Amino acid sequence: MLVLSISSLKGGVGKTSVTLGLASAAYNRGIPTLVVDMDPQADSSTGLDVPTSTRVDIADVLAAPKSQKILSEAIIPSGWVGDKLGQLDVISGSPRAAEFDRPSLSEKYLRRLEDALSRVAKGYRLVLIDCPPSLNGLTRTAWTASNRVAVVTEPSLFSVAAADRALRAADELRQRGTSDIQPLGLVVNRVRAGSNEHDYRITEMREMFGPLVLNPPLAERAVMQQAQGSARPIHTWPGKPAEEVATSFDTLLERALRSENIRSRNTPKQ
Repeated sequence: MLVLSISSLKGGVGKTSVTLGLASAAYNRGIPTLVVDMDPQADSSTGLDVPTSTRVDIADVLAAPKSQKILSEAIIPSGWVGDKLGQLDVISGSPRAAEFDRPSLSEKYLRRLEDALSRVAKGYRLVLIDCPPSLNGLTRTAWTASNRVAVVTEPSLFSVAAADRALRAADELRQRGTSDIQPLGLVVNRVRAGSNEHDYRITEMREMFGPLVLNPPLAERAVMQQAQGSARPIHTWPGKPAEEVATSFDTLLERALRSENIRSRNTPKQ
């Protein structure tokens, strides 16, 4: 099971859009996937056509991570798949999760999501965690449970600086021994064709981060917002622009899955 956090330390860069695009790619390939909505705004839950007022949600899971009953009740099918549990499932977000977003949490608290996910490892090939746009307790909890982190950024000055902070923070968490998380890389989102500023910033990122800048950059396309507004996967949206966006997410998903294969080969046998 690959656990991938989708993060950004700057709001408004399309982190949730990337989460939904990867979920769509995984569902399109038939990969059993669980999306964990750690953001108290719960936008991923809305985009996956899941009610944000579910009886049990991520706040309950974090409060009682060893309760199989709570975990089982918290996992529900995405509205994309109807009632077919096990294909694309969701632990919905909740404003109540903000109580776990304190700047300083003990290692025991940080391992709560990891403890919960260990109980569903046999059911999924992929777990996608949509993190809040901050580096407080919820993001650190997600990173502690993750193998990889994809940092979403835009081709702008402040977004590049936030991406650098995110990569450094993930490295610090790993160096402290709290997590074995490794960067999947930077997902450059909302790129406008023909923009000199965007071209300059992408070149700057490649000079700063080298191969960590993932291909392809994601073009700014209205179809992504249209699909999200209709709570539909981008792979089912009609038209050539949607097909191009879907292909980009297929490529990013394949990169993520290959990274897990590399990690498995490098893990010493017990």
